[in-house]
Amino acid sequence: MLDKQILFSPSILAADFSNAEKALSEIASSGTDYVHLDVMDGSFVPNITFGPKFVADLRDKSDLIFDCHLMVERPERHIDAFLKAGANIITIHQEATPHLFRALTMIKEGGAECGVSICPGTSVSTLEAVLDYVDYVLVMTVNPGWGGQKFIPETVKKITELDMRRKEEGYSYLISVDGGIGRNTLRTVYDAGADMAVMGTAFFREQDKAAFLDSLLESLS
Repeated sequence: MLDKQILFSPSILAADFSNAEKALSEIASSGTDYVHLDVMDGSFVPNITFGPKFVADLRDKSDLIFDCHLMVERPERHIDAFLKAGANIITIHQEATPHLFRALTMIKEGGAECGVSICPGTSVSTLEAVLDYVDYVLVMTVNPGWGGQKFIPETVKKITELDMRRKEEGYSYLISVDGGIGRNTLRTVYDAGADMAVMGTAFFREQDKAAFLDSLLESLS
């Protein structure tokens, strides 16, 4: 039996965008309640993915919890559009705006849960002012912008630090991890304190996705 629960949020970035409805169905049938939607603008990160219309179109086809990760410059300019598109969680990057608290407030006041993310080169200390406000802290365990990258081991100490601060200060945020998460790395981030694992390539390359998630949970027990 697990000491604590871990949630899975499969990233549609690793799916076939031309058949996104099928990807949503596969995620739902795997037994998880979340889908991770990586929004990239070609500026904050080099890749470009999709915008709020894509999210809105998917919203009509799914009851999953839409976990929108905005890897975009000045996310406060786009938050309203993603709220209207049906995002349940919106996570923005500490590095992407000088108005972090205002942007997070926009998300909460818009009716969604808010998250803040940091890149591998960003210290946890940069989040000090918002740790008592956010619902999620997303630790990037690869450099953001592309799927299928190798896990960066040095990021684990940030998960440990966030878990320690949460216990010491009584914070309620969940710790999410994104990048290179799979059979060989899940135990490491779980033991460090992670509550949610974002997975793209590792999830979508499996034929039986429900059995895959079950095997991951069994490996933690």
